[in-house]
Amino acid sequence: MTTEPYLLTPGPLTISLRTKQSMLRDWGSWDVDFNKITGRVCERLLQIAYSTGTHECVPMQGSGTFSVEAAIGTLVPRTGHVLVPQNGAYCQRIARICRVLGRKLTTIDYPEDTQVAAADVERALTSDPSITQVALVHCETSTGILNPLHDIAQVVARHGKGLIVDAMSSFGALEIDARTTPFDAVVAASGKCLEGPPGMGFVIVRRGALERSEGNCHSLSMDLYDQWVYMQKTTQWRFTPPTHVVAAFDSAIAQYLEEGGLAARGARYAHNCRTLIDGMAKLGLKSFLPVTIQAPIIVTFYAPDSPRYTFKSFYDAVKARGYVLYPGKLTTLETFRVGCMGQLGERGMAGAVEAIGKVLAEMRAAA
Repeated sequence: MTTEPYLLTPGPLTISLRTKQSMLRDWGSWDVDFNKITGRVCERLLQIAYSTGTHECVPMQGSGTFSVEAAIGTLVPRTGHVLVPQNGAYCQRIARICRVLGRKLTTIDYPEDTQVAAADVERALTSDPSITQVALVHCETSTGILNPLHDIAQVVARHGKGLIVDAMSSFGALEIDARTTPFDAVVAASGKCLEGPPGMGFVIVRRGALERSEGNCHSLSMDLYDQWVYMQKTTQWRFTPPTHVVAAFDSAIAQYLEEGGLAARGARYAHNCRTLIDGMAKLGLKSFLPVTIQAPIIVTFYAPDSPRYTFKSFYDAVKARGYVLYPGKLTTLETFRVGCMGQLGERGMAGAVEAIGKVLAEMRAAA
């Protein structure tokens, strides 16, 4: 076991030693060699989404939410109208962003264990032609539910509207193909399925949508259009970039490609997810979602049925055995979450299940 606990979280996550070592060098933010790294990162991100030639990759400093807000603020006109189907906390965050930015908002509200339905999006767009954009979370990190991106993208395209996709917890592990799934923007970040450190987001934007977005943004620092124009002219970031994070992300993407790209990464996470759900079921812990709508990224479990259970005590005991869990994000049920991403060592997810099993046994013996 490593001296550091493995992070069973939806990001940050445990990254490889090679990725960590790539942060040991200092880079000048305007240096030509660093600018080449930025260019290579953006080029490879476009390739992962099959969007080279049709879209641009605009990197942004900060967490993934920074880039989600940048995408909404830049691509939605100030007189625009956003439809947000919501079945979890990150959909609700997008709705909150729209309210803070003063963009007109309509929501379609679902229970947290129910997928967004393309037919509901169809009805909403048909009934209100003033809607200009749909903002969809692909994999809702608060539960792990997977929304049907391709079907919804087809509906949005038929209506001639723009689609902004929060792919924070899916990009790089679940396929998003710009050739067959039309979108104006896909937003993700370094510290998720591509297994880099946190600190950099990026938006893959349809070039035409980006070209039309000048003057929309509420903020100088979050203006994707301005960032893109400046980078096109200079190859540099407008403001100080997270140089060590960018270099590490470049290394992480190289390792991703060496592993076998999306197919291999998605298969590894799917194996982790199956091992986790099956192992936890044997321990008497039930997952919140049915497997048919469960993404292999993060799994929500009902809390153990024990009078001694509190999340903090459970968390501390599992951490002492080498694994860091994540609190639940449901509003009405006592749950916790386990991520399937990251470098989990030789024992992998089986080691995590064993550690949880030992903690549960201790709790039950002491009850």
